[in-house]
Amino acid sequence: MVQAETQQQYFYGTGKRKTAIARVRLYPTNDGGPMLVNGKLVEEYFNWLPWQTVINEPFRVTNTGNQFQLVARVTGGGVNAQAEAIRHGIARALIEYDAGLKATLRRNGLVTRDSRIKESKKYGLKRARRAPQYTKR
Repeated sequence: MVQAETQQQYFYGTGKRKTAIARVRLYPTNDGGPMLVNGKLVEEYFNWLPWQTVINEPFRVTNTGNQFQLVARVTGGGVNAQAEAIRHGIARALIEYDAGLKATLRRNGLVTRDSRIKESKKYGLKRARRAPQYTKR
């Protein structure tokens, strides 16, 4: 456990996906609390329901829905990658909270970092593997 400036306890986890990096803090509460991402409510920042579902997946799997207030800072990547990075960070923070949850989270594929990133462009090609169009004449 780490002590914040206000001496309030929280559990920390860093989540990554593609080029998105999320720093997640879970503050234990009795009645839940507002879930904040970059200072905005989750419903405001991720206004599409499937993104919100992705973020709440670690809480749903471990039945820890209203036990924490989420505060996350996320940078880089697209919106979907940011949502998945937050999900990864929440899973890591829950493991810091209770190591017994690791087996459940791993069974649901939430602990492993998804390492798929964009392949770099090669010289002489249009993209990573796309060759220039062949012209006969």
